[in-house]
Amino acid sequence: MNPLLSLSDLSARVQAKIERSKDKEKVFDIIVLGVGSMGSAACYYLAKQGYTVLGIEQFDIPHEQGSHAGQSRIIRKAYFEHPDYVPLLEAAYKNWIDIENETGTQLYFKTGLLYFGEPDSALIQGLKLSAGKYNVPINSISTQEMQSSFASFILPEDYERYLEPDAGFVTPERAILTYAEQAIQLGASIHSHEKTMEWKKTGSTITVKTDQATYQCHKLVITTGAWAGKLISSLANQLTVTRQAIGWMKPKKQHLFDLGNFPCWTLSVRGKPGIYYGFPVLPPATFGGVLGLKIGHHAPGSITDPNLVDRQSAQEEEHDLIQTLQRFIPEGYESTAMMKTCLYTYTKDENFILDYVPDTDQQVVVAAGFSGHGFKFASAVGEIMADLATKGKTAQPIGFLSTARFHKKY
Repeated sequence: MNPLLSLSDLSARVQAKIERSKDKEKVFDIIVLGVGSMGSAACYYLAKQGYTVLGIEQFDIPHEQGSHAGQSRIIRKAYFEHPDYVPLLEAAYKNWIDIENETGTQLYFKTGLLYFGEPDSALIQGLKLSAGKYNVPINSISTQEMQSSFASFILPEDYERYLEPDAGFVTPERAILTYAEQAIQLGASIHSHEKTMEWKKTGSTITVKTDQATYQCHKLVITTGAWAGKLISSLANQLTVTRQAIGWMKPKKQHLFDLGNFPCWTLSVRGKPGIYYGFPVLPPATFGGVLGLKIGHHAPGSITDPNLVDRQSAQEEEHDLIQTLQRFIPEGYESTAMMKTCLYTYTKDENFILDYVPDTDQQVVVAAGFSGHGFKFASAVGEIMADLATKGKTAQPIGFLSTARFHKKY
């Protein structure tokens, strides 16, 4: 891999290309609404097939208003949520490696991922189910190994402990910029700071109206994250947007937690919903964000409107993260470096929506409802969106993510 440009230098380079890609064309084969994680990848895969593509983003590329900012996102195959995701993860891993090889830019960092929890927890039970069904390598960690290799953790005696050696993290800002840059180089136009007001299908033509212009296309891909329900009114009652708190903490001895010395981790705590998770300390120049040990709680936060989000973290949210570190990783907390917020967009069953929008004659494709666990799939979802838009089908097993499961017409 090439040495990583600083994130600010990469961002400046891509922003310049975005400005140059803007043109006066108003008719495209395919328009992608939302150039975040899934949208940037969709633009790339569509442009790679030779289609004329326009990507429209209402904020910067990337930005901190939605779900994709924050230095790092865990990637793993022993998927405790449901084993049906594992084949999609195989595709995602392959596609992350492919884009790395194409660009010479590292996006996936193999740190290993620790799983800690009670034997009957959803984390441990689901981990074993997916790993067993698809032969995902996971290693049970002995008490001696904990003391020698993972001594920073203090765990209850009844907790089970596993390591998935091939897991790690993907850096989201760099991934989005890389996909956007490659899409532009392949001929796509990318517009930032342009808000989509509405879209309408008339016959075989789709019209997209923004706050700056009106465009037409034959196929439309909607990957607008927390704003999906606002652009597809029939989805609004299936999507709930929540506000999530993320913390970066200054550890007592930073070198113990630096990238290369410390893995990613997940933790189930009895009596608490969801899981806690964290990452090694990452250098901000390379990964963006702030210097600190990142920790989050993967569980539904307070319901919000994506246009009216309170960006101030509540004291109890920070206190919960601090308490978790002090209990399980006591050397990991000396002071709080930064608290930030992001958005989750939940479906009722916490599974994604990858499908056509009903009653659009398969001309409008949507990827939405990633429920806080979607970014790792972006490289696969982008390809799936391109396949659905251009081929009318995909080879990937996404049947369980269709709108049919809601048992009603949107």
